[in-house]
Amino acid sequence: MPGTTAAALGQRIETARHAAGLTRRQVHEASGVSISMLRKVEDGERWPSDAVLDALAQAVQTTPEELLAGPRRTDSRVHQAVPELQRVIAAYDLPEDGPVRSLRELAADVDQAVEDRVQSQYVRLAEQVPVLLAELFRAVDQARGAEREQVAHYLALAIRSADAVAYKYGYRDLSARLVELMRWAASIAADPALEAAAAYVRMETYFSAGQLDPGLRSLQAAVDRMPAPATEPFAAAAAALHMRAAVAAGRMGRPDEAREHLRDAEALSHQVRERLYDGTAVGPDSLEIHRLSVAVEVGEQEDLRAAVKAAGRWAPPRELPAERRSHYYIDLGRAQMMLGQPQHARESLLVARRIAPQHVREHGQVRAELATMVRLSRGKDEQLLAFARWARAV
Repeated sequence: MPGTTAAALGQRIETARHAAGLTRRQVHEASGVSISMLRKVEDGERWPSDAVLDALAQAVQTTPEELLAGPRRTDSRVHQAVPELQRVIAAYDLPEDGPVRSLRELAADVDQAVEDRVQSQYVRLAEQVPVLLAELFRAVDQARGAEREQVAHYLALAIRSADAVAYKYGYRDLSARLVELMRWAASIAADPALEAAAAYVRMETYFSAGQLDPGLRSLQAAVDRMPAPATEPFAAAAAALHMRAAVAAGRMGRPDEAREHLRDAEALSHQVRERLYDGTAVGPDSLEIHRLSVAVEVGEQEDLRAAVKAAGRWAPPRELPAERRSHYYIDLGRAQMMLGQPQHARESLLVARRIAPQHVREHGQVRAELATMVRLSRGKDEQLLAFARWARAV
């Protein structure tokens, strides 16, 4: 399958073997594939022929397609709701006739959509946001002047909530389309802070495509376009951009640049109260969460040890959105795995699952860490296997 490396395929085969409770000799006996060939395939040294892959897949109780494609989609109701979302946005500029409620009623529903997003209630959001978007498209089409700007602001936030569903559930093309629609709505709203929020969300597209360099440039351009942080919303918007830029720079292997963005974010974060600004949690607590994220992305042992030690003294307050708190524990688990602490990492992921199960179940990094844990445990930990199967990591 395009994009699948020999190393990735080998890891999936090894994970599936351990999940099935099989040794290499048992797989050899069931498949006829020699132990030396199996070892080379699992170690990523050889790409198996179609016949070998078919035999191995049957032996480890899966299919060649699943080994090539990686973890399967969950059976969430989100997938059933996506076609309606796609239908609604296809005609965003040619909305169907229908009623439009008052601004206050629309605002209340948008607030609920934002709340569902940050609390990781993706199923409910996916089922309800298409109807809300359809009404907001009509409202923008009908409104004029200042009222149109206000409705466009609501629309941008609702689109962002819809994008969270598309992005987290693997609909990358749909997510990219929604990001562009958010930028379109933000431009109508004529609010620099909202346009900065759209730039923050747009980075998802660059992460998905592996285009981090242009993505980082787009974040810096958004920072440069921001007015002076003389108001709390402007300071929060700039802080969010710097936090995301720090993560991107860390992932690109630019630790000095990542730390510089963190310092800029810190100076701005202390000017604002911790809360949501155009759907993004910003403030001193969110900054601490991003410190850990950057340490994980940079991957330097000293930073990782310091971050894990800091986690023993500080935890995200319960007042923070569930999605952000769960992400903290996902990153903590990643740091612990990188430090050779798989048991601690497992506990961190369990905490993340208790906080936001829908978020954790759809998280690619969670699946990767769980698959690694299954290999390390050789499939002998039934509780770990149950967790990994729940997340479709095996």
